[in-house]
Amino acid sequence: MSINKDIKIIAFVGLPGAGKSVAVDYITNKGYPKVYFGGVILDAMTEAGLEHTQENEKPFREEIREKEGKDFVVKRIIKQINDLIEVGQHRIIADGLYSWTEYKVLKKEFPGELSVVAIVTTKKLRHRRLANRPVRPLTQEESNKRDWAEIEGLEKGGPIAIADHYIINNGDFNNVYKQLDVILDEEKFLK
Repeated sequence: MSINKDIKIIAFVGLPGAGKSVAVDYITNKGYPKVYFGGVILDAMTEAGLEHTQENEKPFREEIREKEGKDFVVKRIIKQINDLIEVGQHRIIADGLYSWTEYKVLKKEFPGELSVVAIVTTKKLRHRRLANRPVRPLTQEESNKRDWAEIEGLEKGGPIAIADHYIINNGDFNNVYKQLDVILDEEKFLK
């Protein structure tokens, strides 16, 4: 596929509680559209008649990727991105890139248009955030299990390790926003 220099896609990756949603919301609040990797799984769960719980999500996510292929989610994300491009959107946020497979497929589909931003923070702080979040809070044990599942089962470490940019999120939101502004400028994302 040829490179379209006018199209910019920024994909966010990070372990649970790192702050991906904070970064994504900051940019989407400026009017830029997003595609949401987790939403593909949640939509498939709804279609299967499953409640959106942690207990249902993990086995469903693993089962559907086993049955449909590791690229199940990213195929649907690529379609969503292409649909946005067709209607004239040239700056797109990809929220929650998960696996090494997804990274490779996206990079092949959008070779010059895709930049990956990893949001990282200490495990202790991530787990505290997960315990205190209003939707689907996690216990310490659940947080540890989810980390291991995402690293081992979803190969999430690869996209984090090879990201184009890193945001250290050990402080407040303003610190994240400042780092994001530098990246958005470097990537010539804002028009």
